[in-house]
Amino acid sequence: MLDFLRQLDQDMLLAINGLHAPWLDSLMMTFTHGAAWLPFFLVIIGMLIYRYRWGALTLLLLTAVTILLTDQLSAGLIKPLVGRLRPSHNPQLEGILHLVNGYRGGLYGFVSSHAANSFGAATFLWLAGRQKISWLWIMYVWAGLFAFTRIYLGVHYPSDIVAGALLGVVVGWLIFRLALQLPQKWYPHPQAVEG
Repeated sequence: MLDFLRQLDQDMLLAINGLHAPWLDSLMMTFTHGAAWLPFFLVIIGMLIYRYRWGALTLLLLTAVTILLTDQLSAGLIKPLVGRLRPSHNPQLEGILHLVNGYRGGLYGFVSSHAANSFGAATFLWLAGRQKISWLWIMYVWAGLFAFTRIYLGVHYPSDIVAGALLGVVVGWLIFRLALQLPQKWYPHPQAVEG
């Protein structure tokens, strides 16, 4: 069963990585870096400030804490502990993977920090802000696209992305639950909190 899952993981990676085209390579390299998303983030930040006023500062600080925690857990703890090579560093995939501009990423890939960080931020912001900004679910679309670029570029297996996304969702949810314990003056509590 484990061999089947590993093979499926690799087959999915090669199928997505095999979609390469010059225009798509350029697009994916642009989207894999945070600077490309700056206009999107400015809209989100603007809406948070508009809807929450000074409470937006707390939401943004807690989002930063979420990202810091997911990043430390993924890159600082899990990657070195598991030690799974990225596909771009896997000798068995040498010459098979399409690497864009020779980009390989770091040595280890499980779990994806990009996925953990983006899904952590998406989860926290959606849980914290959905009552006043109903379209914050779009953060999950961003997180999914952001994570997809990592598979396309050959620097993560799909399982790295799924595990990173799950880590991010759990950390985002935990930070949200902890934030509910803060006094109302520090944290803009949602009107209705679901389990």
